[in-house]
This record gives sequence, structure tokens and C-alpha cells, in this order.
Amino acid sequence: DAAFKAKILELHGQGRTVASLAASFGVNTSVIYQWRRKAAEENPCGASKASEEEVKDLRKQLREVELERDILKKALGIFSRQA
Repeated sequence: DAAFKAKILELHGQGRTVASLAASFGVNTSVIYQWRRKAAEENPCGASKASEEEVKDLRKQLREVELERDILKKALGIFSRQA
């Protein structure tokens, strides 16, 4: 099923070889290569769901920090004119 495939691909992404996964789980190596190829076609960037979420969170943090920076720049400009 999909969870089984995802687990095998996750283990492969963590550094396990296709041969060791095939031996451990009783799956033919060519099947694992097919799953890997299909996953790469579905997600061409090679990013996993976890890394996609991390990128999303980091972009949100970046927007917040840029907003804070812009507010501080404006405040500095206002206060430096009054001095």
C-alpha cells in the first residue's frame, strides 16, 4: 500500500540502499526503483512532505522578519527627523 511504499522510500532517502531494503522487506529491487522513479516524477524537486512544510514555515518566518525590519526602518526615519 501507499504507506509501505512511503516508508521504504523514506528509508532509502535516509541512506539505506535499494538492495538492503529489498532484502529486508522482501520486495524486488526493480519494484523499489520503479517506486522511486514515480515519486521523483510526482515531486520533481525531490522534496519530501516534511521539507516542504519546513520551507513553508521558513518562508512565513522570513516574511515576519522582513515586516519587523521594515517597521524598524520607518521608525528610525521618523525618530531621526525629530532629533
